[in-house]
Amino acid sequence: MKITFIGGGNMAIAMIGGMIRQGFTAAQIHVVEPDALKREQLSADFGVSCSDPETALPQSEAILFAVKPQQLQAVAKSLRQQINGALVISIAAGIRVETLSQWLDAYPRIVRVMPNTPALVQEGMSGAYATSEVNAADRELTGRMLAAIGEMVWVEKESDIDGITAISGSGPAYVFYFMEALQAAARAQGFGPEIARKLAYQTFAGAVKLALQSEDDAATLRQKVTSKGGTTERAINALETSQVRTTIIAAASAAAARSRELGEESTRSLEV
Repeated sequence: MKITFIGGGNMAIAMIGGMIRQGFTAAQIHVVEPDALKREQLSADFGVSCSDPETALPQSEAILFAVKPQQLQAVAKSLRQQINGALVISIAAGIRVETLSQWLDAYPRIVRVMPNTPALVQEGMSGAYATSEVNAADRELTGRMLAAIGEMVWVEKESDIDGITAISGSGPAYVFYFMEALQAAARAQGFGPEIARKLAYQTFAGAVKLALQSEDDAATLRQKVTSKGGTTERAINALETSQVRTTIIAAASAAAARSRELGEESTRSLEV
């Protein structure tokens, strides 16, 4: 088996490192990367083979496009004669399967993936959509690759990728935003920056770990912390009065709408 990564950036590095830890061998992975220093570093760090974009691709079971969305059209068109029946996987945000397929001369066997940045520490959440030409073995291989960077779910409609983008793709930014606010709240209580940071970060880390290990849902866990007439109840009431829950839902809806817009823009920009 050979899996070829087109692009050797941070997400590709996260996947390659995770895959090797999960049992893939360095010999099974190849990276196409224009930056010579990055190629040297990838080979040194993981033992994988690398080549520049001018070199022919090795025969591969899967080719994963890990380039920026604005670069994908040119890269895909330059490689469309070298796919040779491989499974194509794209992690380029906002680029629809139909669009990528056209750039690859109507190639049908494509998986579109929406990962998120916690993949960089193997705690990612990815959503994946497959065309009807993607078979069970393709899905199994994709699942193994994505398991190397965290959890994943399959969606049956490509439009669901917009929802994945809104919740888990953009979601880390929402969490970081809340962490910023909690740090600011700690500073307002008179704590210095280091203690404020530690209070905010560990509170999030501990709460998430508790939620993941508990059989209770988030609402039940919140209620268990919230004593009637206590400090937490007063805080939750303030959040509800400020309609924080409604604002978070609206924010995710805005992200999903923008994801749909980006997909429509990429479709309109097709140059057949």
